[in-house]
Amino acid sequence: MRESSGVVESVVAVGSRGSALARAQVREMVERWEREVPGVRFVRRVITEAGDADRSTPTVAGVTRRAGASAFSSRQEAALVRGEVDVVVHCLKDLPTSPSPGTVLLRTPGPREDVRDALCGATGARVGTGSTRRVAQLLALRPDLEVVPVRGNVPARLARIRTLDAVVLAAAGLHRLGLADEITEYLDPEAYPPAPGQGALAVQVREDSEAARLLAASGDAATDAEVRAERVLLAELHGGCSVPLGTWTSRPSPTRLRLHAAVTSPDGSRQIAATAEGPAAEPAQLARTVADRLLAQGAARILAAATG
Repeated sequence: MRESSGVVESVVAVGSRGSALARAQVREMVERWEREVPGVRFVRRVITEAGDADRSTPTVAGVTRRAGASAFSSRQEAALVRGEVDVVVHCLKDLPTSPSPGTVLLRTPGPREDVRDALCGATGARVGTGSTRRVAQLLALRPDLEVVPVRGNVPARLARIRTLDAVVLAAAGLHRLGLADEITEYLDPEAYPPAPGQGALAVQVREDSEAARLLAASGDAATDAEVRAERVLLAELHGGCSVPLGTWTSRPSPTRLRLHAAVTSPDGSRQIAATAEGPAAEPAQLARTVADRLLAQGAARILAAATG
């Protein structure tokens, strides 16, 4: 709180990474909050994550191992806990399933952006991605591909099309940056299920804080149920944001959820999948059903080999 000319003003510091996509995500949320909670001033704070600082490690999984923590969220969570920022806006897929002690995720904002992965470039044999999941899924369906490690922000990865046939990126990020024209093909989420939480944003605050009170009413129940199913599934499989697990939640009806998931060995040689449907009001139970079906097929061994 700050007082100016006798008027008390609420100031909320919003933390995020420094990329163009992170700025677009913060802008999206702040414009919404300014409508929902007038009289609050939101100021932005940039926090550089390990994945931003490390430009040489070729894969996200490698950065995570070197950092000993989440490559794209740990420093922001630490700044939130220390009180350096009041709220953090993340890509939900970058967040561990258990937020830092003393913090909480507010209800997931909606509507969710396009969940699909997108192919940018030409159909060919050399495809770039830094995601363990995407590598595994590409090789499972196209073992003839040469998958080349590619990391960096969205424009940097798009630039690699000059030396590769194509790159695979999240459609959501391309849409948020106004780069949808770069998409050659959207990948079918049944065959290429995206990362848990892909396309959704996460709003993280300290428990019982003023920011938590101010922003408590934001979020969308339908979107929150979808991503909750995906993140509970990830937690049930003891996975992190860089494991070869893909999920896709759809709605057969407004009151029902369908959760489809696949676990793929990093070399693409083995892939197992499971699907279940249940009430939208019980996303955690739906996730546990799918997890049990994947584990019965050997998912734990595939994931252990991928992360070991």
